[in-house]
Amino acid sequence: MAAPGEAALVQYVVLRGDLGRAPLSWPLGALVAQGCHAALAAAHAHRDHPDTRAYLAEGGAMRTVVLEAADEAALRALAERLRQHGVDHTVWTEQPEDVATCLALRPYPRHQVRQHLRALRLLV
Repeated sequence: MAAPGEAALVQYVVLRGDLGRAPLSWPLGALVAQGCHAALAAAHAHRDHPDTRAYLAEGGAMRTVVLEAADEAALRALAERLRQHGVDHTVWTEQPEDVATCLALRPYPRHQVRQHLRALRLLV
């Protein structure tokens, strides 16, 4: 039997931490936009998955966890690990700069993906 909250659907968003620090120092609004773009793109790409439909139906009860990848290389390495393990996700690449800024998983039960994200820091 799962612990309380184990079966809850959550959408994980992983943002590059270096974007908000010098020398890059992106404005907060731009960082929030990257996370929004990635989350929406992942939900749209997997809109027919039962977990995505159930998550979106939760409305104001949706759970989102924002984590930090150190930089673009770490974000791309995470994306590759997720791909290798069959974890559905979308990498948001800012255009026209062609810079990977963020990735988001489709909504998952926590226990199905948490092992792939444990090394990441909660973004605060």
